[in-house]
Amino acid sequence: MGQRIIGLTGGIATGKSTVADYLARVHHLPVLDADVYARQAVEPGSAGLAAIAARYGDVVLNDDGSLNRGQLGDIVFNQPAERAWLEQQIHPLVRRCFAEAMEHLAHAPVVVQVIPLLFEANLTDQVSETWVVTCPESLQRQRLMERNGLTIDQAQARMASQMPLAEKAARADVAIDNSGDLSALFRQVDEALGRVI
Repeated sequence: MGQRIIGLTGGIATGKSTVADYLARVHHLPVLDADVYARQAVEPGSAGLAAIAARYGDVVLNDDGSLNRGQLGDIVFNQPAERAWLEQQIHPLVRRCFAEAMEHLAHAPVVVQVIPLLFEANLTDQVSETWVVTCPESLQRQRLMERNGLTIDQAQARMASQMPLAEKAARADVAIDNSGDLSALFRQVDEALGRVI
C-alpha cells in the first residue's frame, strides 16, 4: 500500500484544527496546514500582500504593514468575484508549499493535509482520502461568532462563502461529527484512522 495522505477539511469553525492537533499530538502524524501556508503567502514583504494592497489600498493593512484580515474578510466574503481573485493569488502558492513539504515526507506512511477549501479549490488530487469535520449549522455559527467576535451577519457571510457542510460530507470518504464532546470526537478520529479506505 502506498503513502496514506489524509485530506482533512470541513466548514469554518467546525473543528478541523482540533482534529489536526489530536492527530499530531496523540498519533504523532505530520500535519501540513493550508492556512499556515496562506498566512505565509501574505506576510509583510511578500508578493501576495503587495498584490492585495495594490488592489484594495491601505484599508486592508494594519499600522505595522501587516494584513488586516478582518477588513479583507469583509470585502471578499461579501463579493464572490473578489474572493475568486484572492484565491487565484493564494492557491498556487499554497499548492507549491504542500509539494515542497511532501518531498521531505516521502517516507512518512501517513501524512495529514488540512485544507479548508479541499473541494472548492479542487485539491482532492493531492490526497488519497478525504475527511470532513461537520456539525449543525447553528452550532457552527455560534462557535464562529464566539471565536472570531463576529456579528451574526458576518458569520453567515463567511459560512455562505463555503460549500455547504452536507455537500462536503457527501463527497468525503469519512464524515466526523463534532457536535458532541471531545471524547466522542476523538473516538471517531481513532476509528477513521484504523480503517483502510
